[in-house]
Amino acid sequence: MTAHALADAGALTGRSLRHVLRSPDTIITTVVTPVALMLLFVYVLGGAIRIDGAGAYIDYMLPGILLITVASGVAYTAYRLFLDRQSGIFERFRSMPIARSSALWAHVLTSMLANLVSVAVVVGVALLMGFRTSASFGAWLGAVGIIALFTLALTWIAVVAGLTARSVDGASAFSYPLIFLPFVSSAFVPTDSMPGPVAWFAQHQPVTAIVDTLRALFAGEPIGAEIWVALAWLLAILVLAAGAATLLSRRRS
Repeated sequence: MTAHALADAGALTGRSLRHVLRSPDTIITTVVTPVALMLLFVYVLGGAIRIDGAGAYIDYMLPGILLITVASGVAYTAYRLFLDRQSGIFERFRSMPIARSSALWAHVLTSMLANLVSVAVVVGVALLMGFRTSASFGAWLGAVGIIALFTLALTWIAVVAGLTARSVDGASAFSYPLIFLPFVSSAFVPTDSMPGPVAWFAQHQPVTAIVDTLRALFAGEPIGAEIWVALAWLLAILVLAAGAATLLSRRRS
């Protein structure tokens, strides 16, 4: 983006962030589901789950919970974008001397900031519940980078949903499969404990590579080839979703 577009996106991001601050229930609601899942799996189901070679179960499951946090949060991006479309604010923006891409980027940047705050809150709760990590500062930076890239990729999917939805419910419904996907991965149990076809799907879908990478970073262990698989998935999703959102935005304008 040019300096002019960056300034426009910054101003519109401030507008979107004010809307979030006026309704903090957005972040609270995003955090409630993953925290409830942590409580359920650690204190109710955790005693029945045995992970060979793993430490505390919360250390094993936290990466998957963080992905669910982001998947829940991006639904609000689609919702807010749909409301902007319905209110006619996009038409007003197009009549003003601002970069057309800035309206979309404002929603994307707002999603990034809000979801990273939600992730930080969930990590804080996990620490209170016993999560411990031996990750170095560099490993933490790597984990934050992976989560940020995951958030960015899912946010552009949310933008596509917000631009194409015909109802408020439709705008946020796209996130349901994304929230469910970690349950069919290595997020909560090893994939080799699953039936054959399910195990094959779990091993070859993107969440497993992302979760395994985050788990290794948090544990301070060497990162295997999973990080390259995770990055390939995330970059491919990001490029496709951002390209589709840009084309849809241009057609509507």
